[in-house]
Amino acid sequence: MKSPPCCMSLSSQASLEEPGSSTSLGSLDSSVFSSEEEQGPLLQKVIPSLDCFTINVGGSRFVMSQQTLSCYPDTRLGKLAVVVSAARDVASGLLELCDDANLVENEYFFDRSSQAFHYILNYYQTGRLHVMEQLCALSFLQEIQYWGLDELSIDSCCRDRYFRRKELSEALDIKKDAEELDAQDEEEDFSGSLCPSVRQKLWEVLEKPGSSAAARTFGTLSMAFVVVSIANMALISVELSWLAPPLLDALEYLCIAWFTVEFVLRFLCARDRCRFLRSVANIIDLLAILPFYITLLVESLCGGESSQELENVGRIVQVLRLLRALRMLKLGRHSTGLRSLGMTIAQCYEEVGLLLLFLSVGISIFSTVEYFVEQGMPGTTFTSVPGAWWWATTSMTTVGYGDIRPDTTIGKVVAFMCILSGILVLALPIAIINDRFSACYFTLKIKEAALRQREALKKLTKNSSSDSNINVNLRDIYARSVMDMLRLKSRERTSTRSSGADDFWF
Repeated sequence: MKSPPCCMSLSSQASLEEPGSSTSLGSLDSSVFSSEEEQGPLLQKVIPSLDCFTINVGGSRFVMSQQTLSCYPDTRLGKLAVVVSAARDVASGLLELCDDANLVENEYFFDRSSQAFHYILNYYQTGRLHVMEQLCALSFLQEIQYWGLDELSIDSCCRDRYFRRKELSEALDIKKDAEELDAQDEEEDFSGSLCPSVRQKLWEVLEKPGSSAAARTFGTLSMAFVVVSIANMALISVELSWLAPPLLDALEYLCIAWFTVEFVLRFLCARDRCRFLRSVANIIDLLAILPFYITLLVESLCGGESSQELENVGRIVQVLRLLRALRMLKLGRHSTGLRSLGMTIAQCYEEVGLLLLFLSVGISIFSTVEYFVEQGMPGTTFTSVPGAWWWATTSMTTVGYGDIRPDTTIGKVVAFMCILSGILVLALPIAIINDRFSACYFTLKIKEAALRQREALKKLTKNSSSDSNINVNLRDIYARSVMDMLRLKSRERTSTRSSGADDFWF
């Protein structure tokens, strides 16, 4: 009887394993072939030519030569070429490297993106890996890791853009945001606690300004008290006849009373109070009211002391009153821009440190040179090197007070070089910090939009009575959230184009 035709793919291997078949993949692993010398001729029949490989990626076919693949033995396709050319244990080896194979046509199938594979193919042909514009950084990273490539293989022309996009994609990690929202839901779950319904409603009023009319009113009042407190702190230092100290003191007491009640209510409503006290926003709220009470305590305890001790107490009180300026940070609870600024400073500490290092080096060099140039002139204002530090600082930051200035021609040339160096030094990290601020601001906007959508869905699910109404409203809310996302992305791309940055794509 004539032998059956050879198998067309690894997936059809089992159906073609007949005893008389000399060309099926199943027969390759049977005990009939007891030596490698006997397996070689069979593979020559099954695989007619190993000079070229047909790589089928997502339905698109690419023809690659054995010589090209052998140049990259550590990659997936390079290992595939080694396995096929070695002609040993082909079936099990191929299953680890590809999804399917047609050994008759020497074609190997991969269920991956054919669009991304064009860049992988270009790497095999030229040895240079470029980043595709349309794919997000994390998706491109998954593709190159699947094919056995590394991020370090990315060409220098695309490397900076790729790592910026990757950093932004990691900042906007949906899975991470979902975990944060789940943790927040767990924190806001008051079931099983004392007065759960009252605490839930009060918590929403205190922590979610957009959840209801009462919450919006409370948020507006809270921000107004912060502004009034800051203005009152400034007016205390001004001597005006129509502003009597008792009036300003009463206004101060009123603001402190509001801040205290607000903080105590937040603390009492919090489910996890230890986590509440560790929050940065709540620490700022606490620091905004503590100096007032510490000042009252110090004044009450040291009221009958001697004049020297009272003078020391007065200095302590003045320092504590300076801490009232921390109330300005309370505006960050109501401002996305201020929170973005805080995130930017926290993430750009290396760039800020580099900026300070450059300024310190420039100040040290130019102040020393300027002092030795100007010290011999009569009436010079450069009396010492530490005194010249002030001149170098104002010059490099392009402030230029004019209280200390050079008189000689050489000194003016040095001053010009100092100013020019300051402009260049400040311009280098500022662009990076600006891009990071835009990314942080956009990240917070995306998270706020996701939070609003989540709250709307929860409220709708809780209050709706019929399934049909739920489905209709859910679609409406989803459509509105998608439109909000598109508007945010459009605004972000417009802002990055205007600043000359094209690195924040998704």
